[in-house]
Amino acid sequence: MAFPHTPTLLAWLLRLGVLVGLAGMTAWSGLAIYFGDSGTGTAQRVLAALMVLAGAAAIAAQFIPRWRRRASLAFIALFSIVLAWWLAIPPSNQRLWQTDVSRLPYAEIRGDQVTIHNIRNFSYRTETDYTPAWYTKTFDLNKLDSVDLYAIYWMGPAIAHMIVSFGFGGQDFVAVSIEARKEKGEGYSTLRGFFRQYEQIYVVADERDVIRLRTNYRKDPPEDVHLLPIKAPPELVRKFFLDYFETINALRDKPQFYNTLTTNCTNLIWLHARSNPQHVPFSWKVLVSGYAPAYLYDQGRIDTVLPFDALMKRNRINDIAQAADEAPDFSQRIRAALKNTRKMP
Repeated sequence: MAFPHTPTLLAWLLRLGVLVGLAGMTAWSGLAIYFGDSGTGTAQRVLAALMVLAGAAAIAAQFIPRWRRRASLAFIALFSIVLAWWLAIPPSNQRLWQTDVSRLPYAEIRGDQVTIHNIRNFSYRTETDYTPAWYTKTFDLNKLDSVDLYAIYWMGPAIAHMIVSFGFGGQDFVAVSIEARKEKGEGYSTLRGFFRQYEQIYVVADERDVIRLRTNYRKDPPEDVHLLPIKAPPELVRKFFLDYFETINALRDKPQFYNTLTTNCTNLIWLHARSNPQHVPFSWKVLVSGYAPAYLYDQGRIDTVLPFDALMKRNRINDIAQAADEAPDFSQRIRAALKNTRKMP
């Protein structure tokens, strides 16, 4: 016997969807208010709590038929106000930055000559104890002939930081690390990275700085660094390089927010790679950064002579970099040592 008031499956699914949607909006808006514009104060904590209570009330009202519609519309209106405020938060280059991200790099491009300013080259004693130093150098684009990917792991196979390094005739190397630009006293939080808490910065650095920092000085937790040469002809490397520095120059005048998911160190590399008509298709492995090297391997963009796991083991450079340490030819030494391991049976 059918009961006329028994909800249909579609009605239940619709109600469940509304509950999930309200819960998601409640959590997001509460966190957005809590984190605010690069800081959390007492007023924000109170407003965030009130927003969560309003969301909880809207969810509870879904079980009272005569209140469902009005409660949902009221909360959606409130959520819209929070969303509009959040979208209006402006990024800025004028904050009290940590020393390691205090200077924005930029390049002057005149024909085949590229002069890069604010190349970072700190001298480290520990991860946090260092002597700051930057330099300016002119590079000849006619000598730009290689691009390498550094894949850096510290918390399992799914999460990695990616650094791109451009090589000029095997003599000069310019590494670019896309990072969250942190203010003094500010730590990095994956969760905060979803809520406009950090600006983007492309750290342009000497490999003795940005790579050696990770192989020689990062201890808590230690980081495993893998050097993966990318297969690409010089003309495509040049396009890739120029696309990078177009963004680097733009960020100097028009800052942008970093986002943990959408504008991080891996998917921005993929976006720059779109300057190459034969770029790899988008994949979920671009979002889950630790799997990006395996994806490039499957696409034939890195060395496939060895099985992937064996390649990653062979191309781990921590020991090589620790031996090279402060040597002026740090970049040449790690590559020469890596070539020697390739020749070993």
